[in-house]
Amino acid sequence: MSVNQDALITATEQLSLKDKLKHAPKFYIGKIEFKFDPDELSSEMQARAAKELRETPENIEEALKILREHIKGEPDLKVPTDQEHLQKFLRPCKWYPDSAFELMKRFYKYRANHPRYCANLQPSNEHAVLMSGTLTPFPKRCDDGVRVILIEGGRKWKPKELSLDQMFRGVILFLEAAMAEPISQVAGVRVLIDMDGLTLTHVTYFTPSFAAAVVDFVQRCLPCRLKGVHIINQPFIFNMVFAFFKPFLQEKLRKRIHFHGTDRNSLKKFIDAACLPERYGGELEFPNEPLGEPFIKFLSTFEDDFNVSTKHGYINKS
Repeated sequence: MSVNQDALITATEQLSLKDKLKHAPKFYIGKIEFKFDPDELSSEMQARAAKELRETPENIEEALKILREHIKGEPDLKVPTDQEHLQKFLRPCKWYPDSAFELMKRFYKYRANHPRYCANLQPSNEHAVLMSGTLTPFPKRCDDGVRVILIEGGRKWKPKELSLDQMFRGVILFLEAAMAEPISQVAGVRVLIDMDGLTLTHVTYFTPSFAAAVVDFVQRCLPCRLKGVHIINQPFIFNMVFAFFKPFLQEKLRKRIHFHGTDRNSLKKFIDAACLPERYGGELEFPNEPLGEPFIKFLSTFEDDFNVSTKHGYINKS
């Protein structure tokens, strides 16, 4: 890593996300302003973190100390050691530092070994997927604080215009943004996948190697509390797609995948009607068209942060 790269990391990390948001343009999804949440946890969420994640002052201090020692002993791994960064890995591991370090190593090794999905991952490089309408964050959280990300992998996905690789890069980009929110670190993320309009043509673009890479990232490398994957409007031929992924799924992730079809009441057992779009049986006015340039303009506020993030990880000695 060059001196200039180190300087960029230092300069960018001196600005808090809260400071950057003061200069971000307002962005609305439907009539609701989408807000990024960089604030520290509320007292209610602190109590929940203590109960669910062992997040107490004593455990925090001990875990940070041990994790920093582990990182120091891994000279090829270049990452920030401030609490804001380390807690992204410690919270999913309930503040067990050894487990967090193993997760951190898997995360950054995945990045190094899968440049097609992870190299130069920043909003300006993902224009196609951000303009496609296939990925949308919900503007409201669930009652339990969970962030919801919508993937529309059927009718809105035009494979000749947007590859599966590009779509997966967009998903990783969204998840990395959610990982930076303390409330999402504690409450977690749900992924809603709408397969309405899936055709045999779509199916031909899936491969076992792609499925293996996706499952490996979600199952072993994602520093995020994945609270569930909810698949809706799936036609019969979706079984052909799922067959690519099924052999790689472990029991823990398999139990978190829910198939709802067109049963909206089943879906609402997991995602509150107040934050669910009307077309899915909820109460939220939600646009059906792509979020477009306003969304990209909003994300561009954090371009430097994504750029810096790409510099973290294992040093490429070549």
